[in-house]
Amino acid sequence: MTAGDVDLDKADDEVITAAHGAGTDRTRELLDRVVADRFGDPPSGGVGLAAMDDGAVVPDATGGRATVVTTDSHVATPMEFPGGDIGRLAACGTINDLAAMGATDPVALTSAVVIEAGTPVAVVDRVLESMAEACEAAGCTVRSGDTKVMGSGEVDGLVLTTTGVGRIERGSQLTTGGLSPGDRLLVTGPVGDHGIALLAAREGFDFETPLESDVRPVDGLVAAAREAGTVTAATDPTRGGLATAVNEMADAGGVGVRVDERAVPVDDATAGAAEVLGMDPLAVACEGRMVLAVDAADAAAVRDRLRAEPGGERTAVVGRAVADHPGDVVLDTGLGERYLTVPSGEQRPRIC
Repeated sequence: MTAGDVDLDKADDEVITAAHGAGTDRTRELLDRVVADRFGDPPSGGVGLAAMDDGAVVPDATGGRATVVTTDSHVATPMEFPGGDIGRLAACGTINDLAAMGATDPVALTSAVVIEAGTPVAVVDRVLESMAEACEAAGCTVRSGDTKVMGSGEVDGLVLTTTGVGRIERGSQLTTGGLSPGDRLLVTGPVGDHGIALLAAREGFDFETPLESDVRPVDGLVAAAREAGTVTAATDPTRGGLATAVNEMADAGGVGVRVDERAVPVDDATAGAAEVLGMDPLAVACEGRMVLAVDAADAAAVRDRLRAEPGGERTAVVGRAVADHPGDVVLDTGLGERYLTVPSGEQRPRIC
């Protein structure tokens, strides 16, 4: 049986669990088994569903352009949290996925809004205003959409599904797996802020130093990085955080990755809260960061350019791609080395 085949007897006995949606190894297993092989081959010269990348790239039948498209569903508890809300989260998530594929000038978004009956209109109004502000910051807007209202208890508050469309020059796309041995890995700011802030708000923890989500559009940072040097790969470290992102890059690129834990930026407040909560900031979702692979000769120039850009002030070179141990990520802790793996099972509690 191949990875894409479905064992019907086994499938009859299985149910979907929260772990399947947590961005962990269980997520990839499910997608490989029941999704990837069902929806056609990738377009010639493009990127299809089977690549499991941040979006798809569909070259025009004629001419030198291509369309990038991506879609996301978002839930968040609480719907409003320090630094953002589910509306900003949905817009930024889609804009950032387009940017990770190289489409840094989004054309338009669509949005489907599913609302639980009993949700205050004022909350919906604030959430959609926040979505509009994020779109404005990225130079786009929502052009089409749909709204559904479900009964009380049939959905948890709001579910937002956004689709984004961008246009690029044919062949100019970025992918998760474009890196080569020698490339340097950069992260555009401190990791773990979103997940830890959301979790603290949900559980009612009151830490001495306020925590805020990092949720923001990063399309401008990706564009600036490509102006400053050769960017070979990109992905945003959302579900599963930096740990999942660098593992996906290593696996897709057929390379090994080495990460220097001491070089990874983590805010003191986030690190302290994560320790209390028993979580690893490297494995916690970010919603306003990008992981970039950059040609070694350009790494310093790209880092310095991003540090001069709003939202990129703490960009750091955190690792490199190597020919050894392809598909695996080794973390140098300063005291020793260990494998940095994709989080297993369900991330409790779910934070995005």
